[in-house]
Amino acid sequence: MKASYCYSLLLILLAVSAKEHSLFGAADPTDGFTQLPLTDDNFDLQKPYNIPLSQRYNYSDGIRSLWVYNNDKPFKHSSGTRPRTEIRIKFQIHGAAEGATTLQLRIYDGNMRYYKYNLVATDLYDKWFRVNVIHDVNEGKITVFIDGEQKFVVKDQGPGDLYFKCGVYAAPENSSNFMESRWRDIKLFKK
Repeated sequence: MKASYCYSLLLILLAVSAKEHSLFGAADPTDGFTQLPLTDDNFDLQKPYNIPLSQRYNYSDGIRSLWVYNNDKPFKHSSGTRPRTEIRIKFQIHGAAEGATTLQLRIYDGNMRYYKYNLVATDLYDKWFRVNVIHDVNEGKITVFIDGEQKFVVKDQGPGDLYFKCGVYAAPENSSNFMESRWRDIKLFKK
């Protein structure tokens, strides 16, 4: 798996929908990348440890729906983290020398933020949008595109042995009682 660190990698995610939204805009960020095989065997689902998966996850008509309640348990009994229902994509690509993650995109009040800080995009509730994340490991740089438009660039946080994840996580404390995200057409590319 160490050889995979030599590649620039791209994850495409389609998220959060109730209405159709055009997926085509500017030049495609996947141009020049090669799609990697990605099957259900690559996905590891995490959910509150005391609840059956079917009560926090549904896969129907190509759409993966994940939800969690603020008072749910964490994904492991011994975990001190907040509740989550997430898809962990088993393809090790990046991590952080410090902290658990290199990138988190969070949505608060319809606005996407890098962690809880930098604004990445606005007005994202109740619609499909395409998210492209390019992690250039050699350059130590992460670029985020929304619907084909570059929205955010940041230095990564150093090497690690982690993975892409998508889903819903009850962070921070005092989150909404119910949180949901929907994902479709998840793809992984390399350059």
